[in-house]
Amino acid sequence: MRAYILAFPEKRWENYTVPVAGEPVVTLTERRLLMSKRIEEVITVVRKDRLRTYSLHVSNPLPVVARNKMEALLKVLPGEPFFLAEGNTPLIMPFLVNYMTGLFYENEPEALIPVWRDGTAETTHAVYEPNALEDAINAALAEGYRGLSRITEFIEYEPLSIEELAKRNPKVTLSFFRVRNSFDVRFAAETLRKL
Repeated sequence: MRAYILAFPEKRWENYTVPVAGEPVVTLTERRLLMSKRIEEVITVVRKDRLRTYSLHVSNPLPVVARNKMEALLKVLPGEPFFLAEGNTPLIMPFLVNYMTGLFYENEPEALIPVWRDGTAETTHAVYEPNALEDAINAALAEGYRGLSRITEFIEYEPLSIEELAKRNPKVTLSFFRVRNSFDVRFAAETLRKL
C-alpha cells in the first residue's frame, strides 16, 4: 500500500519543515511510515511553489496547485486504497499503520478512520478507498466546506476507537501527536529518543 503525506500548509502555524531532533518533521513522518511493513512507498503532497524546499527533505514530493488540503488531495488521488497522514506527525507508530491497513483489507470499508471518545475523527491518519474519498470531498466542497475533517459526513467509514487501542498499547496515542510549536518540537525530540 502507498502512503500519502499531506505537507500542504493552509494556516500560518503549519510548518512541515520545522526541525525536530535535527531533521524536518516531514522527513521523520516519512521515515516512520516507511518503517511499516505494509507501506511500500510514501508520496508527499506539497504546494507547487514549495517543491524545491521539500525535494531536499522527502523522497517523492508531488507538487500541486490548490487552495486547500481537500482540493490538493482531490488532484492526487491514486487508483488504489492508500494510507493518509499529515506531515507534522513524526511519532506515527508503524505497528498502528500495519494494524490499520490489515483491518482495512480484511473488512474493505470505504474508509477506516480512528476516532476519539468525543467523536473527533482523525481524518489525516486513516486508510481510504479513493473513489469513496473523491465522492466525499466533492460533496463536502459542494456544501462549502474547506476542512478535511468534514468529509466524515459524506463517507461511509468504519470508526476505530483510539481509546480501545490505547488500552492494549498506550503508545498508540503518540501517533496522533502533531508538531505545532516549540513545545511540541521538544516533546517530539525527547519521545523519538525513547522509541
